[in-house]
Amino acid sequence: MSAAPQTSASGTGQFAQSAAVAKRPLVIALGLIALLLFTGEQLSPGFASLDQILRLLIVAALLGIVAAGQNLVILGGREGIDLSVGGIVSLSAIIAGNVMAGENGGIVPAILACLLAGSFFGLLNGIGVTLLRIPPLVMTLGMLGVLQGLLVVIRQGIPSGRAAPALSEFVSQPVFLGLPGIIWLWLGIGLLMAFLLRRTVFGYRIYAIGSNEHAAYMAGVPVRLIRIALFVLSSMFAAVAGICLLGYSGSSFANVGEQYMLPSIIAVVFGGTPLSGGKGGYTGTMAGAVLLVVLQSILTTINIDESGRQIVFGATLLLLMLFYGRGARMRG
Repeated sequence: MSAAPQTSASGTGQFAQSAAVAKRPLVIALGLIALLLFTGEQLSPGFASLDQILRLLIVAALLGIVAAGQNLVILGGREGIDLSVGGIVSLSAIIAGNVMAGENGGIVPAILACLLAGSFFGLLNGIGVTLLRIPPLVMTLGMLGVLQGLLVVIRQGIPSGRAAPALSEFVSQPVFLGLPGIIWLWLGIGLLMAFLLRRTVFGYRIYAIGSNEHAAYMAGVPVRLIRIALFVLSSMFAAVAGICLLGYSGSSFANVGEQYMLPSIIAVVFGGTPLSGGKGGYTGTMAGAVLLVVLQSILTTINIDESGRQIVFGATLLLLMLFYGRGARMRG
């Protein structure tokens, strides 16, 4: 006599579980990616071809690498946002191009120089936010202005340096199983981020300070040191993206990295990490990066200019913040 009610309850529970899964940001992002690819194919036959998808993934990898560092800063809470990543990308591309000068022998020195420069500016951001108590938004926006001015003084907007042939091949040509090296690099970063956030003490501490900074401090977590490390890592990821961007484009401009500032934030938020920090992960951010690149490609296909694309991205960020970007409440 009780079998029917039990079956009904079981069915209701399965439906609720399925509905909860469908509401996850990662699932939503993957569904929208499939929908956009279908739409793009209808608008322009060949849009969803394998070669085109690979090209989109290369561009998404560049954005995704920048978003990896952005993800860490946002997870750390206190409305942490790194607006200086665009400047770091541009500076790294110029440094890498000039150190390489088109020679494969300059790749390793260029990587070291870019990581060092990125770490330095990330350290300045971290010190400003933690020791000087400057809000992250203000500190990183100011650093972006410094970097933009520095780039104008150095190169005055003129293309500078050349990518080494091996770097260009790594970014654009298949190296294993038909996939370019940058995609494998991005997948490796995804695995590294998953391990860092879910399997290390450092990762647990990031979530702790993002959820409740005061409680984490009282528990003995070195909050200031962790937050400085997050900004350093953010700049290092941006530096890596700058090197890869040089390989993708062949040369660099003073403002080449500005296109990644806003999209890197949108990718993180769409991936399920609220600006309040303390929860989320990088897998959703990777899907968010792919989604934004596919969306941008469709906007280009229908002849929406750069200003129009920026309006769409800005409106997207506002909508995401409205629905779930800021979480139930901002954490102190």
